[in-house]
Amino acid sequence: MSELVSRRKALVVGGGLMLAGCDKIAPTKPARKAFLGAEGLTYRVNRLLTAHDALAPEFTGADVSPIFRSNGTAHPGSPDYARLLADNFASWRLHVGGMVAKPLAISLDQLKALPQRTQITRHDCVEGWSAIGRWTGPVLGPILQFAGLSSAARYIVFHCYDDFGGTAYYESVDLVEAFHPQTILAWALNGQPLPIPNGAPLRLRVERQLGYKQAKYLRAIEAVASLDQIGGGQGGYWEDVADYAWYAGI
Repeated sequence: MSELVSRRKALVVGGGLMLAGCDKIAPTKPARKAFLGAEGLTYRVNRLLTAHDALAPEFTGADVSPIFRSNGTAHPGSPDYARLLADNFASWRLHVGGMVAKPLAISLDQLKALPQRTQITRHDCVEGWSAIGRWTGPVLGPILQFAGLSSAARYIVFHCYDDFGGTAYYESVDLVEAFHPQTILAWALNGQPLPIPNGAPLRLRVERQLGYKQAKYLRAIEAVASLDQIGGGQGGYWEDVADYAWYAGI
């Protein structure tokens, strides 16, 4: 089984890296479609062969990296984020909407009052570096259930405060990942509130996928039936602008 997992990891990571640079590897539109089709096949095979609740490896306190680098944005530059930072996120709210019966606006204190999960996991960045951190926050699944997630919803989209050339960052996962026991909304790293470079006040931790799926600086969560109307329709910022793989499983 360990050999199968290792081979699957190599296939998925390798495929993700090829997709990240596929404008150079396969400049034609049909070839890019072929790469994306292979990604879809990898996703479907994974869902068939891997238990939906299979856990990512967890580590001990002795394994925690002395420095946890920032992936993506190190500091959102928007006026909205500056205002939130000025009052230490007291006025920040996480909006949960889309295909839910009861839209929510949750404060940071309310999130901290929910049952918490702490997990020590490894972050694998598509840029080639890894780090181990201790993350704390509520599990996402019960929040979606409390909001009354529609049975017609198929994806959960994360909207963020960090800006990439005028476009706010966004990412998405399917319901299997959204309800996974290790998928948390982390407000703490290594026992302290999230530093700004690591996503303050709240970030997603979806531990079975690569780093660009771990959306930072969360402002809203949206339940949708399709990704067609989200950004360019591929499910995430980097998926839309650089042909990154939507399914970034490791």
